[in-house]
Amino acid sequence: ENISDFSLNITDCIQVVVPEEVFFTVAAAGILENLLILIAVVRNKNLHLPMYFFICSLAISDMLGSLYKTLENIFIILCKMGYLTRHGDFEKKLDDAMDSMFILSLLGSIFSLLAIAADRYITIFYALRYHNIMTLRRALAILAIIWAFCAGSSIAIALFSYEAATVIPFTILFPLMMFFILCLYVHMFLLARSHAKKIASLPSSTVHHRTNMKGAITLTIFLGVFLCCWAPFVLHILLARFCPHNPYCACYMSIFHVNGTLIMCNAIINPMIFAFRSPELRSTFRKMFYCSR
Repeated sequence: ENISDFSLNITDCIQVVVPEEVFFTVAAAGILENLLILIAVVRNKNLHLPMYFFICSLAISDMLGSLYKTLENIFIILCKMGYLTRHGDFEKKLDDAMDSMFILSLLGSIFSLLAIAADRYITIFYALRYHNIMTLRRALAILAIIWAFCAGSSIAIALFSYEAATVIPFTILFPLMMFFILCLYVHMFLLARSHAKKIASLPSSTVHHRTNMKGAITLTIFLGVFLCCWAPFVLHILLARFCPHNPYCACYMSIFHVNGTLIMCNAIINPMIFAFRSPELRSTFRKMFYCSR
């Protein structure tokens, strides 16, 4: 907020403010949609597979992102009403907890996408050995390691967020992991194209191959949506840390509320992708709604 106030003095860009009604509506929709995904996977035993557990991990990350922005907006409103101060000890601890939740959401999303990409890679190119390589117990162990690492990293980064030695590795991690996932997808599609020519004469294998490629395309959509929704906010963090006094940086930071809303839009879009591209999830949703009626 101090950076936003300062930016008004060095740039002519008007700060864009998202109405609170829109903000809370988008956040509530994202939380409810991802909660619906979790309930569907828990209720349907056919969805108790490593791939859907990784999808649940991504859904939890999206829920944390929406919850973080919702709580942050509530605390800002309380500050404006005078119930909270900006520089108190309690508010400082509260701010650190909120920052930790944000970083946990971002890291959880990145590593969940990485786990999903690795799962798709194994499914496509090691189909006959997939159930031996990616067992349910191994998938749960991977998720436990991911969330333990993300939780520890989020606490450390939140506590030492004012140190450049902490901010720089965090900001480097985002493009590095995205580049690694992108390389994995490119390698996946190039090999899949050559494999498709070899198995074109085998009908059953072709059907299986098309199913796996559909899953890879779905995850590519996830990656594209994630980049569009999170990259503007990560860029805001970089500019706020390294060039807060530059008029051009300050002008970009005037759309802070829009970038925060994009994060919550990611939580809304991902469940829609699940619902439209997964027949098993669509069937589970129909059964859930019919039973509720």
